[in-house]
Amino acid sequence: MLDAKNMTDVANHLPPDHPPVPQEKIGILLANLGTPDGYDYWSMRRYLNEFLSDRRVIDYSPWKWQPLLQLIILTKRPFTSGAAYKSIWNEEAGESPLMTITKDQTAKIKTAMEERYGDNVIVDFCMRYGNPSTKSKVRALVEQGCRKILFFPLYPQYAGATTATANDQFFRALIDEKWVPEVRTVPPYFARPTYIDALAQSVERAYAAADSKPDILVCSYHGVPKRYLLEGDPYHCQCQKTTRLLKERLGWDDSEIVTTFQSRFGPEEWLKPYTVEEVARLAEAGKKHIAVCAPAFSADCIETLEEINEEIKESFEEAGGEHFTYIPCLNDDDAHIKALSEAIEESLAGWAS
Repeated sequence: MLDAKNMTDVANHLPPDHPPVPQEKIGILLANLGTPDGYDYWSMRRYLNEFLSDRRVIDYSPWKWQPLLQLIILTKRPFTSGAAYKSIWNEEAGESPLMTITKDQTAKIKTAMEERYGDNVIVDFCMRYGNPSTKSKVRALVEQGCRKILFFPLYPQYAGATTATANDQFFRALIDEKWVPEVRTVPPYFARPTYIDALAQSVERAYAAADSKPDILVCSYHGVPKRYLLEGDPYHCQCQKTTRLLKERLGWDDSEIVTTFQSRFGPEEWLKPYTVEEVARLAEAGKKHIAVCAPAFSADCIETLEEINEEIKESFEEAGGEHFTYIPCLNDDDAHIKALSEAIEESLAGWAS
């Protein structure tokens, strides 16, 4: 618990030449994947270099991977990725949709936390790759007097390439602190009833607004190499459980929902079925109207707004599909904020009342 009286006593007994001691607070640091600063070549290259150099993301031996990355991939991919980002860019705000949405989520969670705990907490956000960096935000929280920091990777399901690398970066940021605060991390929330309910509500709204009922709902999760599953990563199992819980909450049969994986990269086998292939197969099998949601993403981003709503939609239509309904991520929907806030409050137990 925070003790304002104790902090006042400390301040009153400091010698005149002692550096100022800020009032003790709790920091809540939300973390998302990241975004380039712009869609120009050099902004994209910096971002992709940081992202694709992460051993949690690409675990090939650096002496093999880095020459390929630096000499081939990073000479071409910034152009194609930059064009994709340009197609979805929030030009008015001068930032990617992921940045805009993460700011909106942070603002709503900040309001919820202030209503619950008053001014004893500070809520902020960081990105694993790009800006604002995890290191800069940890430094800012410590400077504001946060002696306890709760770190929340905004990924419903755990994966080494998402949750783990975000936590890695958070712990690395603590290395440079003279006075390391107490820290906790929020666990994955893929099975939390309030999260499943928020997902179900978004599906129900989309189905109610559709001109005709979709033949099937495709739950498209970000993919990882199949090898990661075999090496012990629980991501695949947690994705399957999310779909099952969503199906049960909706009261549907197995035939009305399917789990797929998108965003394959490189030559090795990834988790299957691949979304881009599965939607084409569904169209060929007579499913002329499908809906697609992305339960692994807490906010709409390049993988949803461009890949799903453009590339995957195109695959479906080229195979004979007629109606494609994309269901947006939960973003800053109030039901989503409720689920995230609930997870935060549980993780603050014993720290704040």
